[in-house]
Amino acid sequence: MKDSFYIFQSGELKRKDNTILLITSRGEKKTIPVNKVVSLHIFGEVAFNKKFLEFINKHGILLHFYNYEYDVYCGTFYPRTRNTSGYLRVKQVEHYLDQRKRMYIASAIVDGATYNMLRVISRYTQDAEPKKMFKELKNLRSSLRKANDVDELMGYEGNIRKKYYQALALAFNMEYEGRIKRPPKGELNALISFGNTLLYAETLNRLYETQLDPSISYLHEPMEQRFSLCLDIAEIFKPIIVDRVISTLIGKKMLKPNDFDKDLDATYLSESGRRKFVEQFRKRLSDTIQHPTLKRSVSYRTLIQLECYKLIKHLVNIRPYSALKVWW
Repeated sequence: MKDSFYIFQSGELKRKDNTILLITSRGEKKTIPVNKVVSLHIFGEVAFNKKFLEFINKHGILLHFYNYEYDVYCGTFYPRTRNTSGYLRVKQVEHYLDQRKRMYIASAIVDGATYNMLRVISRYTQDAEPKKMFKELKNLRSSLRKANDVDELMGYEGNIRKKYYQALALAFNMEYEGRIKRPPKGELNALISFGNTLLYAETLNRLYETQLDPSISYLHEPMEQRFSLCLDIAEIFKPIIVDRVISTLIGKKMLKPNDFDKDLDATYLSESGRRKFVEQFRKRLSDTIQHPTLKRSVSYRTLIQLECYKLIKHLVNIRPYSALKVWW
């Protein structure tokens, strides 16, 4: 499977034969074989021309852009869709417009996401307070069945996630004033926000490989400026990818004070912090586990794409959708 490449340096991107050439502001030259890349994540100030975009578009490579000073997602250059299916798009819209069908998919997503949260927290229940919160989370999760519509479902899910992040903060022994996103405040919020942003982009990479329209979603409302189906699918994987990366960084004491940029109102990862996070994020995506149904090892990156295919099978009435629940 093709990989993502992360560009922190400033410079210029060009086409060189059948490769992508990065010329950094220091004059260094780095080449990326075009047949090995699915997307470029651009954090630096990078220049390119129309010919480069035509080259990228031809090979179906996504460009994800982030604010240069902060780890804020700016947008994505989304190549011309190659795998189009009018029939599947009609089915996607049909399942959004029918409230019963939409509720089924949204409930399955939340069911998988909250189960995975419990699995992550269960690793820390040797301590009394996280163990207590684990029990509270289980009780809160049982309330999901009370939801009558998507708005109520998201309300219940929000309460669970609020308690979940409190439990994570206790397990990681980190200060935490609650989930503060725009801008993130506190080190844990900075890590969560950056990790979630990377996961959204990786989910979009996987959606691009399918015939799904990333703008038609079920748990989140479709939006004009976001690929909202990415938000839906990413919910399932946040605990088992992003939060496990955070656990590794903290548990192994890999983060230092200079890995964060702080002021009174916001906390962001510095370039060194982003590099450390990206390194562990890529490792996590490449980690493999034995799939109980496929009977073979698959990577977490592949699990995201398999989730997309599972949704397609549900939409075309091949097999009812059930979100991934980790078995480790």
